[in-house]
Amino acid sequence: MTQRREAIIGVVTASDRASAGVYEDESGPAIEAYFRKVLTSSFRIERRIVPDGFESVRDALIDLADNVGCDLIVTTGGTGPSPRDLTPEATRAAAPREFPGFGELMRKASLAQVPTAILSRQLAAQRGKCLIVNLPGKPAAIEMCLNAVMPAVPYCLDLIGAGYIETDPSQVKAFRPKGR
Repeated sequence: MTQRREAIIGVVTASDRASAGVYEDESGPAIEAYFRKVLTSSFRIERRIVPDGFESVRDALIDLADNVGCDLIVTTGGTGPSPRDLTPEATRAAAPREFPGFGELMRKASLAQVPTAILSRQLAAQRGKCLIVNLPGKPAAIEMCLNAVMPAVPYCLDLIGAGYIETDPSQVKAFRPKGR
């Protein structure tokens, strides 16, 4: 059996106030805690806190994918309708191959909890061998959205040639076709 390398997961918090130190980032740590709870395979986290906006988010995504070698990048924040919420636009610029089902499923899961979920513009896209998933900025919504899409994430990473991740089936049952 071949040795699988440790997966690298990037976590990007897009927030003017958190990046300026006005308040402590809670969303990035919530994402990291989620992965520590549901993943059984070896991985490490690379975190970034950047201001809201197009260039800051785009540049962080490109750096994490191209220079750090992240297999998966999860963003939090910047997916709403406010003028500086430009995470989806930055993601599309960094990773133009979009997977619309991720955003659709996350909004559906969120809509069961709050009617304003229709305002969220999260999405997922690919840059090289890296999957980028945009999450809302509220820590309470992070686990709900990740639980919705995580069953497909490991197999998606397999298909795009990214690092291997495995989930604890008691937490999240990942789908992989038989023989994979």
